[in-house]
Amino acid sequence: METNSWANKTFNETKASSESLLKELRLPTIRRFPKYLRVLWDLSSLGRDFVSSDKIANELNIDPITVRKDLAFTGVIGKPRIGYSIPLLINGIEQLIQSNGQTNILLIGAGNLGRALLGYGGLEKHGYNIVAAFDSDLNKVGTTIHNKQVYNIEQLTEITEKVNIEIGVLCIPEDVAQKTATFLVKAGIKAIWNFTNTELKVPEHVTVLSEDLASSLAVLSVNMKRNSNKKAKEE
Repeated sequence: METNSWANKTFNETKASSESLLKELRLPTIRRFPKYLRVLWDLSSLGRDFVSSDKIANELNIDPITVRKDLAFTGVIGKPRIGYSIPLLINGIEQLIQSNGQTNILLIGAGNLGRALLGYGGLEKHGYNIVAAFDSDLNKVGTTIHNKQVYNIEQLTEITEKVNIEIGVLCIPEDVAQKTATFLVKAGIKAIWNFTNTELKVPEHVTVLSEDLASSLAVLSVNMKRNSNKKAKEE
């Protein structure tokens, strides 16, 4: 009885600690973790067992202090003059971003952007599996794109009842984005990766990440001008 009580207490403390850690993670840090993984995977393939934060920083053009702060979330401690254990870092990061399992995804909209995402192999490498694509265009329904079947959007519920799907990707026109998002929520989707310009309204338990391409280009343009001004001053 005492052993069970101790085990339950330990489990609850570990769960609470994990939840607290997730709350502390900020979006910029989360976005950098896949980049760290790519560097670590490359080094591991070369037979390296250890890596310094400076090495990772140089590979990604990131401040070494930022790298060390990010890696602290993994719980892996670096050794002086040796560095961090690459296998432990890979495991730690994969645990944090759930990249070591498999998360099933549905893609809505088999147009140009949808086709590009279907052909992007990086998703599978990070544990994300696009199960199928859906479209309302009957000319696309029944076809195969990058080995993924395209179904009629009306078959979505049928597929989600057979396969545990957690994420839906929207690559569709704005005028049907909200309707489709609502449909996904009713089908049990837990998160939506939104490539439309529509501000989706979903329940609090559903997570939405919107990719605003125009905003990204605006940031790129401003930074380009800043670098141009900096170069002009240096000359």
